[in-house]
Amino acid sequence: MPPYFTVAPFVLMLLSIAVIPLVRPHWWEHNRHKAIVSFALGATMLVYLLVAAPDGAHHRLIVTLLDYVAFIALLGSLFIISGGIYLRGSLAGTPTVNLLFLVLGSVLASFMGTTGAAMLLIRPIIRANAWRKRQAHIVVFFIFLVANIGGCLTPLGDPPLYLGFLKGVPFTWTMTLWPQWLFCILAVLLAFVFVDVACYRSEIRAGRRPPAAAGEPLRIEGSINFLWLLLIIGVIFGSGMLPHLPAVAHLEHSAPLVAEFLLKFGQAAAMLAVAFLSLRTTARSVREANSFNYHPIVEVAVLFIGIFITMIPALWILDGLGQSGKLGLSHPWQFFWLTGGLSSFLDNAPTYLTFSAAASGLHHTAPERLAELIASTGNFPAEILSPGSEFLRAVSCGAVFMGANTYIGNGPNFMIKSIAEQQGVRMPSFFGYMLYTAAILIPIFLLVTIVFFR
Repeated sequence: MPPYFTVAPFVLMLLSIAVIPLVRPHWWEHNRHKAIVSFALGATMLVYLLVAAPDGAHHRLIVTLLDYVAFIALLGSLFIISGGIYLRGSLAGTPTVNLLFLVLGSVLASFMGTTGAAMLLIRPIIRANAWRKRQAHIVVFFIFLVANIGGCLTPLGDPPLYLGFLKGVPFTWTMTLWPQWLFCILAVLLAFVFVDVACYRSEIRAGRRPPAAAGEPLRIEGSINFLWLLLIIGVIFGSGMLPHLPAVAHLEHSAPLVAEFLLKFGQAAAMLAVAFLSLRTTARSVREANSFNYHPIVEVAVLFIGIFITMIPALWILDGLGQSGKLGLSHPWQFFWLTGGLSSFLDNAPTYLTFSAAASGLHHTAPERLAELIASTGNFPAEILSPGSEFLRAVSCGAVFMGANTYIGNGPNFMIKSIAEQQGVRMPSFFGYMLYTAAILIPIFLLVTIVFFR
């Protein structure tokens, strides 16, 4: 493992995202300034990984950069495609309408991905509530539900579950998470109704009224983009099936980095090709109606390249502690909270893999041999997938649910924040968002622990 002090650039990266907007808000608005901070910290870590890091650093760096390419290709393609879909017509942002948006998004997130569902619905819900002075809480709950919690029913929903699918978890196994999914969704929706009704009544008392119900009928423009969304889902599913082909499996065994490169770049190229088709087949007027521009995806790209590179030592240390059994975990609730807590700040996909391996070791073999087992077979031990095992459920729910705890916990979170701010919504700061988390999500996660993971 690298020394513990090597996590310092990652901590500085998080502090930059949290503190600079409070100290120098206008300076931080420009993407080039975000890029300066991100690239400076990322370059520092890059020099360490190339020159002074322990053996294995080059391999981890290459894999991380490939993950970043796939990550940005997915977010970018969905951002472009969803920007070509416009819901035109009179739609008032009442508590009932907002609730319907969140329910729809929570269901769609598991089947078209949290990013796809979020990018599809965020602009319509913001426009419906444009008459309100207080809108931030709607976007915050949207991040909670649509961009995170809603995506735990299929491997298409969230990256850690997709990684589990690639490593041998059956595609339908995640459907067994429906009790935890439903409990958490209903609890967060109940909190939302309480908050939104209070805010709505405050708006009415202040003399603001939603638009009249009568008016332009609802219709969708740019509907060809639903076809492109389906193609993106097909690319994700297809890339998960490729490793099962004998030729690909042989290449992964003989030349794993080459296989990783071909799969990740092939997936990214296919997604960007679909995004290009969206640009070519969507009328410019539709994107103009959506106030579409590339600022949000550029912001995510420049910030997350720094996050991906600087978090390599943190994930490396976590992986080493997990394989050595030094984490001291033995109960499902411990896996739920530690996986979730770290997924709030680190990439939740490798965090998921580390703790699922540690949980498997409790039932199958010594933790130090479990990484070899997964690497050699590509499969999780049967014990952790059995109907009675709560360990993988705890890890899965922790990784997916607690990605909502911070703006950087999951890819779409920051992009939703950026889109909302461009639409005139005054979003809470990094720490302000975490106050919502502390007041709403943490008590709900405590209930989830008591009911499911004691």
